[in-house]
Amino acid sequence: MSTSNDNKGEFRVNKFEILIDWIIKHAKVVMPVVLAVCVIVTVVISVNANKRETERQEDVTANSTLGEVTGDTTVVPEVPLKENDNPDITALIDEYYTAQVNGDSDTVRRLVNDIDDKVVMRIEETSKYIEGYPTLDIYYKEGPKENTYLVYVCSKVKFIDYDEPVPGMTVHYVCQREDGSYYINRSDEGEETELNYIGEVNLQDDVIDLSNKVTAEYNNMVAESTELRQLIQDVNEEIEKNIGEALAQAEADNASENPEGTDTDSGEAENPETVTVVTKVKATDVVNIRSSDSETADKLGKAALGEEFDLIEKIENGWSKISYNGQDAYIKSEYLEDVETMEVAANDNAEDAGGNENNTSTDNSQSNEDTTTNGTVTVIENVRIRSGASENSEKIATAYVGQKLDLIMKQADGWTKIKYNGKVAYVKSEFVE
Repeated sequence: MSTSNDNKGEFRVNKFEILIDWIIKHAKVVMPVVLAVCVIVTVVISVNANKRETERQEDVTANSTLGEVTGDTTVVPEVPLKENDNPDITALIDEYYTAQVNGDSDTVRRLVNDIDDKVVMRIEETSKYIEGYPTLDIYYKEGPKENTYLVYVCSKVKFIDYDEPVPGMTVHYVCQREDGSYYINRSDEGEETELNYIGEVNLQDDVIDLSNKVTAEYNNMVAESTELRQLIQDVNEEIEKNIGEALAQAEADNASENPEGTDTDSGEAENPETVTVVTKVKATDVVNIRSSDSETADKLGKAALGEEFDLIEKIENGWSKISYNGQDAYIKSEYLEDVETMEVAANDNAEDAGGNENNTSTDNSQSNEDTTTNGTVTVIENVRIRSGASENSEKIATAYVGQKLDLIMKQADGWTKIKYNGKVAYVKSEFVE
């Protein structure tokens, strides 16, 4: 009987982890439409908290009153989900989802702290495609501190061009301000005891069961309707296109207003002289080592907690390529942390993080280099194409959302080498996939 229960628990956890991995892997495409479509279980501040090696704080904060403190560990109580019996939470969720339907960015910013401008843009764009949320079933568990809650919203969204409401699930970390009002906390910072508490609550059986129930309902609906699948795809593409155009226009407006301003490549300034390249990583949990960057790939072994590996490349799909027993292998990046880095010139092209020879290339004289391509990459945010792997290098052109670029290689220094108009060029890796 014990073995059976263990297997059941492991199955639930694995199902939950697969869902979270899928969300993270597809975040740039899915998150804009999460507001209206997909089954999502995310707590921004804690979704992977239970997967990291945690250095417990020496003192548990006085506010962490809900769990029994044993030594330096907070024991999370197994408290059942409560349904729709807190009027303050209900009012907050109703106002937040109404603001999403109306594209009311001012209300969203008031109700949600630390929200990114691009998320607000997606809310505004998504509102153009939905009529409302006819169903909002709200569940919650008390959070790690007094007057905090983990709120699980099982919703059904009505699309303008689709008759049947589509199910989804989202998790919000709700906290209280000094004036007594409640807000949705999207901050990715917090005390370790707080992060661990939230992570463990999200793996409790009733939460996983609720997630699996909504997931199954959504999957069945999508599998049975070609029209719905096409609608979701079309909405995603249209939202991304509109956001890309808005960002491009904002960039052009900013350039015309500040012709002598700092060139930042989609808003991120970096040290113009050097960049930091990660050379070694260590595992923050016991995790599978696989033969390729896929959860279905062959298992080559298991990384022990704290085990270190030479990093070859951090891949944009959420995997890291490492050296393992003399061969290339892969581990999910979320289970690794950087332990060794090196500084290299910003215009150097680090072929990998293991210290292979760097080739300096800063202008269009690169046209004589090897330009053998390895497929293509897709632009996920508007980004400048440059002559070298540096923000100081000459700007050749701007690549826009959805544009395909011929890939030569993705480098470990955060730049992707491409072939553009027959010559070698570079874009920041974070803006392509």
